[in-house]
Amino acid sequence: MPVSNADRRELARIAANERWARERDRTAATSAARAAGPGSIEYWLKRVDPDGVMSDADRLKAAGNAKAAFYARLTRAGRQARAAKRAS
Repeated sequence: MPVSNADRRELARIAANERWARERDRTAATSAARAAGPGSIEYWLKRVDPDGVMSDADRLKAAGNAKAAFYARLTRAGRQARAAKRAS
């Protein structure tokens, strides 16, 4: 029997609430995901110098620039989306 999208959402909501109800340390449970995401400087250090050939200072500077560019692009995309929504 196929499951509808509404049923999937409901089941996912139940599962998520059950999972977090059992979690004692939420910060520890999400630390790996936070470290792997673009909000983390480690994420950008790996992206700008995956082979580790740059000096630490240059790698840190390049990672900071890459992170700033990412968030500037995100800000620009949001601004454009809001402008398009206002125009329609």
